[in-house]
Amino acid sequence: MECQKIINFGNQLLRRKNVDCAREDSRLSRCLNTFDLVALGVGSTLGAGVYVLAGAVARENAGPAIVISFLIASLASVLAGLCYGEFGARVPKTGSAYLYSYVTVGELWAFVTGWNLILSYVIGTSSVARAWSATFDEIIGQHIEEFCKRYMKMDAPGVLAKYPDIFAVVIITILTGLLIFGVKESALVNKVFTCINILVLGFVMVSGFVKGSIKNWQLTEQDIYNTSHGTYGDNQTQEEKLYGVGGFMPYGLKGVLSGAATCFYAFVGFDCIATTGEEVKNPQKAIPIGIVASLLICFVAYFGVSAALTLMMPYYQLDTNSPLPNAFKYVGWDGANYAVAVGSLCALSTSLLGSMFPMPRIIYAMAEDGLLFKFLAKVNEKRKTPIIATVTSGIIAAVMAFLFDLKDLVDLMSIGTLLAYSLVAACVLVLRYQPEQPNLAYQMARTTEETDNNESVSTSESQAGFLPEEEEKCSLKTILCPPNSDPSKFSGSVVSISTFIIGFLIVGSCILTALEPSVLIKAIWIIAAILVLVVSFVIWKQPESKTKLSFKVPLLPLLPVVSIFVNVYLMMQLDLGTWIRFAVWMLIGFIIYFTYGIWHSVEATYAASADAERNTDVGSESCK
Repeated sequence: MECQKIINFGNQLLRRKNVDCAREDSRLSRCLNTFDLVALGVGSTLGAGVYVLAGAVARENAGPAIVISFLIASLASVLAGLCYGEFGARVPKTGSAYLYSYVTVGELWAFVTGWNLILSYVIGTSSVARAWSATFDEIIGQHIEEFCKRYMKMDAPGVLAKYPDIFAVVIITILTGLLIFGVKESALVNKVFTCINILVLGFVMVSGFVKGSIKNWQLTEQDIYNTSHGTYGDNQTQEEKLYGVGGFMPYGLKGVLSGAATCFYAFVGFDCIATTGEEVKNPQKAIPIGIVASLLICFVAYFGVSAALTLMMPYYQLDTNSPLPNAFKYVGWDGANYAVAVGSLCALSTSLLGSMFPMPRIIYAMAEDGLLFKFLAKVNEKRKTPIIATVTSGIIAAVMAFLFDLKDLVDLMSIGTLLAYSLVAACVLVLRYQPEQPNLAYQMARTTEETDNNESVSTSESQAGFLPEEEEKCSLKTILCPPNSDPSKFSGSVVSISTFIIGFLIVGSCILTALEPSVLIKAIWIIAAILVLVVSFVIWKQPESKTKLSFKVPLLPLLPVVSIFVNVYLMMQLDLGTWIRFAVWMLIGFIIYFTYGIWHSVEATYAASADAERNTDVGSESCK
């Protein structure tokens, strides 16, 4: 009896969502096109990453090698973006990675994914709002900062910011009102700001390459000492400790990787695209195209601007709050200083709008499924926007922007986003090799003219129902040489177990490396890499699903495995304080889920109804 209760509880945690994509029952307005999605992705990405983080990471983590940090971060995002693209083609509904996890691996993992996405977008909104405030304060002579430090100083280093940012709260409040007003209007404002953003970044790149000098990538320790001699006196040891040893990689490879973990924050815009499944026309094609196009545009912009910035002035003299205006002052282009500062405000406004746009959609999707409080799913009938979710997310983001510091927020956001990306990559790997689609979502996501594909699916399902019993027996021959060209339950289980093993090996190796980098750990890395390759080969030998989609991840199982590895490795580069804050956030989430979500889940209601009908049928048969 007790075992049955445990089994039932486990089934509750792993129940999957049933979605019928053929039904047009969305309460949101379907009015966006592919260009809107590209503008939304670019707008939400090209903001604080260029105008704020580039200065901080170059000065404190990577130096001129920040261009490599952005390259590594973009690689992780492109790999994850391909996985999002396939799911966007499969399940064109609101919810992004949360929904993708729900229909694939179950409710608990879906809640973890959704809860982390909320964290990522709340922090994205908060950090960009603080960046907007800092840039504006730089233009007017830092009067706001001086006033707040004098009269509202908060003495809690490592926990709170130096002073509360009231201006950031005002900005968030204004854009929350815009999002409530309507999706179409928000998209129009976003496109205007995005065009201004791209023009400013183009001007920065051209100016940087014209006024910059390659000597700033070839600085020596003596150059660093001579430049800042007046600030630190003769304490050269302290100066070397602060700013590295000069050259292109003054902080070494470790600094580049640490910078990549922070720079990864700059590439989270494509997930914003994935949340628009119920508000875009032809989502099965528009979402994959929007994701890939926006990531390519953003990578070129980040690489070019960070290179231009470090060419214009020495990396250790960059201003961490507003690096671009400061860099133009350094090269003697004072007139360009204000033009770039005003342009950066437009870009940060776009980034802020792009960060705020998906947050209420995730909350709305989770509330509609019953995992969060039901009142959050209320939609304004006139504007067709999730009004309560929008207001709630705006309040939370405003509070965080008011109290916390940018750097701490960015690191905390990176860990939540990386975890969500890892889960999506694992879901793609598992789903491609399953014998039958978990629910109607995947069948209905195909185009209607693919009647031959419908026949192949039904044939595959009928074959799955009459597979010989010998196939279910576990043997090395069955694993390495499956007898059928179509996936079976056994081959699907082999892939699921293999994916779990790969995840365990990657996570274990990355944790050991972060804790104790030594010769022994290198040997463990080699062994783990060999085992991952062997298990990946086993997955590759299994038959793939033949379901046709408008977009599929290429090179399976290689790309999802590499995506999981890159994401997990970047997670382990973050410090212990970030992990502690993340654990607190997850604890709050689990309290909500186990006290409310698990009991009010819509899927639980459906399951209870099905059980009741089944019991009624059994009772009527026994009466006969």
